[in-house]
Amino acid sequence: MTEGQRDALSKVPAVTLGFWIIKILATTFGETAGDTVSMTLNLGYLVGTAIFLVVLAAFVAWQIAAKRFHPMLYWATIIASTTAGTTLADFATRSLGIGYAGGSTLLLGGVLASLLVWHRVMGSVSVETVREPRVEMFYWATITLSQTLGTALGDWTADSMASGYLGAAAVFGTLLAVLAVLYFFTGISRVFLFWAAFILTRPLGATVGDFLDKPVDHGGLDFSRPLASAVLAAAILALVLILPQRAGAHPAH
Repeated sequence: MTEGQRDALSKVPAVTLGFWIIKILATTFGETAGDTVSMTLNLGYLVGTAIFLVVLAAFVAWQIAAKRFHPMLYWATIIASTTAGTTLADFATRSLGIGYAGGSTLLLGGVLASLLVWHRVMGSVSVETVREPRVEMFYWATITLSQTLGTALGDWTADSMASGYLGAAAVFGTLLAVLAVLYFFTGISRVFLFWAAFILTRPLGATVGDFLDKPVDHGGLDFSRPLASAVLAAAILALVLILPQRAGAHPAH
């Protein structure tokens, strides 16, 4: 590959079915791993958030410094953002007492504001433009906010439904299926559909993760959080290695 060809590639993966499968597993892992640190290890939401934000900052810096797309680095950064989102959302909705509704509303505003500023500064919020450091900063800020929003939204939906975590997962799975239909059969903006799907995969993963590790009397299966996290991590690693991982095309291509 020539230098010119490398310049025509973004530093994030092409959006394929494999991308979405790994993303959902990563968000599920983020829920179980975040709960492992804050609950099982009893470190609390604030300490857990501080740990994961430090890890996230390190991975984002590494990702921005990289000259090209590295699958392992990219997915490690995604996982760091989703675990940080889990503990941060729990800290906001539970420790600060603003509740699921307040937390979801506040975080939705944060995601929309991040996308708006990104668009006004750079002219596009398409992931195909994620190549230069400024765009990457907007990209990872938006992703982290969306991961945090997804946790609060998933908890809010599961808490308000009689069917609990499985019912909430079915709701978000249905919404994602609707977005897939819109993608294949309408001309709706692909950028809008991507971000809508990216946001909705997080509460889907959050509710599935909660279903796996929450106590039976709370509607879960009461699996070991560390064990569930280890199994999910192994599955993510296997898929990253097995499924084709290529950088998305840059508009300059």
